[in-house]
Amino acid sequence: MIVAKEFQGKTFATKEDLFKELRENKSVLIAQKKMITKEADSTIHIVEVEDRNKEANKAEANDVTSFNKIAAKLVINTTNLMDSHSDVHLKGIWNKSAKEQKNILLLQEHQMKFNSIISDSVTAEVKRMTWKSLGFDLEGDTEALIFNAEIDKARNEFMFNQYAKGYVKEHSVGMRYVKLELALNSESKYDTEEKEVWDKYIKEIVNKEAAEEQGYFWAVSEAKIIEGSAVVKGSNYATPTISVEAVKDTPTETKEPLEDTQEVSKELLKELLNKF
Repeated sequence: MIVAKEFQGKTFATKEDLFKELRENKSVLIAQKKMITKEADSTIHIVEVEDRNKEANKAEANDVTSFNKIAAKLVINTTNLMDSHSDVHLKGIWNKSAKEQKNILLLQEHQMKFNSIISDSVTAEVKRMTWKSLGFDLEGDTEALIFNAEIDKARNEFMFNQYAKGYVKEHSVGMRYVKLELALNSESKYDTEEKEVWDKYIKEIVNKEAAEEQGYFWAVSEAKIIEGSAVVKGSNYATPTISVEAVKDTPTETKEPLEDTQEVSKELLKELLNKF
């Protein structure tokens, strides 16, 4: 009977066989992860929390469709949750990159194309938040990678309207791995290093039951932000839109010159003409 999920096109009769595959190819797998840009899966397999409060996971937005610009506060990623890549992003993962990255893009579904840019007016911050404040009936807290984005209707009208109408419920971070470790729930003498990683982090994972069923995860302690995207379904589902607000237009006010200034100018002009 197969008790382990398929891994890279292979199936395993026991978790021990899977652990052996992971252990023997750990350095190659880590190198492969570091070479790619992680994005949302095309097909998502997510274990969701049954008591998830979906109503709280909506943008706190009024009707802002009639405006030309909106300011959106978006959760692009959250830590301490095993995602569909079997990754657990650890607290502190975004601290360095959020400070260093200046030219961050908000994209439509990870498409690095001009017509898929939602905004290039983006600032990133890391904020400690409770799961409940994000709309999930979970205990404890997380570090949320938040994008504060100004979205111009003229740049991407379709996605402007998706945000303005409260349709964007999930996001995904486009990232490069910098530091990660393999965690195995193994009692084998060959897996002592990986078991130490498991024991160190397993209690911090909010959906640890999913990790325990699988028996392994990747503990990611540092990553570089490439972009953040609006997606239909992300590899990490705890990535809502927090708020959307209108940015009201402030036309430049043109002032008429003071009356006495106008009179001075007329007198000066008359004096200059009399000289010729």
